[in-house]
Amino acid sequence: RGETGTGKELVAREIHNQSERSDQPFVAVNCGALPENLIESELFGHCKGAFTGADAQRTGLFEMANHGTIMLDEIGELPKSVQAILLRVLESGEIRRVGDNQTFHVDVRVVCATHRNLEEMVQSGDFREDLLFRINPFEIEIPSLRQRRDDIPLLATHLFDRKQGITNLSGNTLDRVASVFTDEAIIALESAEWKGNVRELANVIEHASILCDELPIDTHHLPQRILGRDNSQLVTMPKAEQLLAGRTLRELEMWAISEALKRHDGNKPDVASELGVSLKTLYNKLNNQLDKSA
Repeated sequence: RGETGTGKELVAREIHNQSERSDQPFVAVNCGALPENLIESELFGHCKGAFTGADAQRTGLFEMANHGTIMLDEIGELPKSVQAILLRVLESGEIRRVGDNQTFHVDVRVVCATHRNLEEMVQSGDFREDLLFRINPFEIEIPSLRQRRDDIPLLATHLFDRKQGITNLSGNTLDRVASVFTDEAIIALESAEWKGNVRELANVIEHASILCDELPIDTHHLPQRILGRDNSQLVTMPKAEQLLAGRTLRELEMWAISEALKRHDGNKPDVASELGVSLKTLYNKLNNQLDKSA
């Protein structure tokens, strides 16, 4: 489970790649992108003459994924009629092509993904409860980018390097971040809302790489929507400019933590929530600062 753009398919592929099925097919299908009248045929195949336009036998995606993994992305978009068929397939391991009377067995790992609340869909009658139980023996929640802002500098650098075709870099990864982005650009990226998650971040990095003729990427290379009105107002305020000028990224970070601690009277859970980091991350940053001061 996870919001759109968090990388659910990437996680599914990694599950497949780390499994004993890694040398077998991985088939990903977006259930929401299939025409309703063709979903059953796409998933399970059809025989020649099964319906108008079925001029030849077609192999379904489940059959193509035999001995491997099939990822059913956006499973909440499946019509109720197909949900019933999928439930039978998951319980029996047998599929039947549209227009065929014979069933045959397939050995497929099924990974489902959704950004929707399936429990609410069960209550509204839009999703079968028995199918939910069947597809959910083990659940993985993919956090939004807002919940893991500490990953943004390294992730943004990785996306930039991938866009440029750069691989197998040696050396300190933090040094690589500093060579690709200015401190101000990193602050802007870490402060953005990221409603589109990693997919949106990739789009922003592509935008910046087009505008940036020479590294490092700075704030003026980023889309205005990422900087936001509040950020643009902040950097034009003389007091803020004097306060931020000449500070390192680490110093800005500790200043932000210190100010938040004052606002919340030292309540660290509230501070972590305001800054968009986990409580563990906040403690680690404070401990690291104490170690440097010792």
